[in-house]
Amino acid sequence: MDEARARDVLAQAEIGGATDGAELLALGENAVFGVGDLVVKVGRGVERAPELLDRARRELAIASYLAEHGVPAVRAVKAEPLLVDGHPVTVWHRIPAALRPAEPRDLAELLKLVHALPAPSGFELPRRELLGGVERWLRLAGDAIDPADAAYLRERRDGFAAAAAALTPHLPLGPIHGDALPRNVHIGPEGPVLVDLETFSADFREHDLVVMALSRDRYGLPAAAYDGFVDAYGWDVREWDGCAVLRGARETASCAWVAQHAPSNPKALAEFGRRVASLRDGDAEVRWYPF
Repeated sequence: MDEARARDVLAQAEIGGATDGAELLALGENAVFGVGDLVVKVGRGVERAPELLDRARRELAIASYLAEHGVPAVRAVKAEPLLVDGHPVTVWHRIPAALRPAEPRDLAELLKLVHALPAPSGFELPRRELLGGVERWLRLAGDAIDPADAAYLRERRDGFAAAAAALTPHLPLGPIHGDALPRNVHIGPEGPVLVDLETFSADFREHDLVVMALSRDRYGLPAAAYDGFVDAYGWDVREWDGCAVLRGARETASCAWVAQHAPSNPKALAEFGRRVASLRDGDAEVRWYPF
């Protein structure tokens, strides 16, 4: 889904305000627009990915669950998603402008709150299907990527899925954010707030911690910033013998996620090539970049 299509869907949505001149805040799995004091998320079409409508419904239920337990997080305006020309659309209260960039330590403090939560009542959180999107992302990549690379990632997906199923966690199972990165934390006037709740799950808490360990190794997170994250959370997931498995699974998913953007974005195609090559070479220190 490109920006033009997302804006067309936004214009058709009945959100209680004019959408002309809406500010594009992000364009990835969703197109995210700022419309006055609202944030509107436009998802991909459900014709090709029918599960996305249920995911939007669950994200809204999760927002209510976090509000009930006092966890600082984005709050929804509407309790149900809109379905606009085949696209799920959700509407949120806009958070005031960030006072500063979020740091890993801020994320750790929020994860401690999330990891202390009881299971929600009224709905069930899914397992963290970290590798569940790989097939869809590779299909969206189509002929833009080498079929051999797609086959390689499918093989990696299957291998790491089997290895992850055999892991024994160090921490108790329970609610997790599922994509625990500082970019999913907003520092508002009242402190850190969790955003982007689509991947909220019930699974190994280690999933949330491996993300930052991988950020240290692949994305250039300074060692001191990682140490601050560990100090704030109280445990280093690298001490766990299952860390390499969850790391490998996340690397596989991250590589496939980039692939979906390859048909329309030359920078994404180049980054996909970099990532696949590093995985094939077994080089855990090749730097990965946003695009």
